[in-house]
Amino acid sequence: MTRRSLPYWHVDAFSDRPFAGNQAGVMVLEQWLPDDVLVAIAEENNFAETAFLVRDASGEADWELRWCTPTYEIGLCGHATLASGHLLLTHPDYMPDAQRVTFRTRKAGILEVRRAGDGYELALPAIPTEQGEWAEAVALLGAQPQEVWLSPDRYGIYLFDSAAEVLALEPDLRGLKALGTDQFICTAPGAETDVVSRVFVPGGGVDEDSFTGSAHAALTPFWTGRLGRDSFTAFQASQRGGHATCRIDGDRAVLAGDCVTVVEGRFYLEG
Repeated sequence: MTRRSLPYWHVDAFSDRPFAGNQAGVMVLEQWLPDDVLVAIAEENNFAETAFLVRDASGEADWELRWCTPTYEIGLCGHATLASGHLLLTHPDYMPDAQRVTFRTRKAGILEVRRAGDGYELALPAIPTEQGEWAEAVALLGAQPQEVWLSPDRYGIYLFDSAAEVLALEPDLRGLKALGTDQFICTAPGAETDVVSRVFVPGGGVDEDSFTGSAHAALTPFWTGRLGRDSFTAFQASQRGGHATCRIDGDRAVLAGDCVTVVEGRFYLEG
């Protein structure tokens, strides 16, 4: 039996300091491992997502990118994409002199991370939502939102009157988990930022996410339309907390934030 050694990084995304923002594992591979092995690695890391990178041979982008939670592969992840861009644009073995890096993904198209001052900008497909109803979900959140906005891609925005209401939420996570892998994005006007949110994804193995880039791809068109301007500041009020500046650019939600590398090491595989 052979033992393989793979490079591994742990990055805190959407934060300018360690122990805040959202944790992501980032692994650069020579070639794709079997799907079940990718998920097993993500389960071992036990972060909301682990990003896996392989150099892109198609010419469409610089790298191929996939993301796995501890239980399954997902179609879009913002914070692990930002973490991947941070790694590639700063590590001497990859693209330290580049100003941007592009990723070819399986379900989200081409994504881009570019340098922006001391941090980065991440361009994601903007996720539209439409006003609707989901009484079962609302009952499980434990408080009545002003409005409910839903996307067929399993993103739901629940608008509350105040940041205090969002901070006080104690949802029935087991009940929400039974509804599927939806993101339950609870949001309100912020106190110290324009917008505050909390995001619950228990069906995806993450009871409350620390900072959710894909949720802000839905919040960006929602709040820019409501605020009547093309950008706003955002705080995701999880235990770790995370900050971003969000702006709409055509069909893209552009999220600006920082990253900090906190661990660099090797991941060992048998077989």
